[in-house]
Amino acid sequence: MSIIEAPVVMELPVIWADQDLFGHVNNTVFLRWFESSRVTYWDASGLRGLMEPHNLGPILARAHCDYKHQIHYPDMIQVSARIERLGNTSMAMHHELVSEQADELAAVGSSVVVLFDYKSQKPVRIPEEIRAAIRQFESDAKL
Repeated sequence: MSIIEAPVVMELPVIWADQDLFGHVNNTVFLRWFESSRVTYWDASGLRGLMEPHNLGPILARAHCDYKHQIHYPDMIQVSARIERLGNTSMAMHHELVSEQADELAAVGSSVVVLFDYKSQKPVRIPEEIRAAIRQFESDAKL
């Protein structure tokens, strides 16, 4: 199963340590995989390079996960990231996670990331340059 219309799709191995006492991947690992896809999004889109010179960066305000299917070792997962909404200071991201072994959607998640000025320790309005880069990156993924 592939994930459709996501500018970032990562493939990661399920490692033995991801499992809990019950023999399935622990719920917190799904959130870590979503985090990995967000970081990959910042790098692949060029957003990190646009933010860092101004001491700006993302800070997580909210994370949510709906678990659909258990994942077990051994497996490979695909996890996606895309921005589905831009606010004044925040961006809402959508994540999907697919188990290759089960060939089905294992989780759907969302996160809200705030653009943060690490020098002043305050949220800042997302500059037009960053908005344009996001629109372009999201648009290119749909070609």
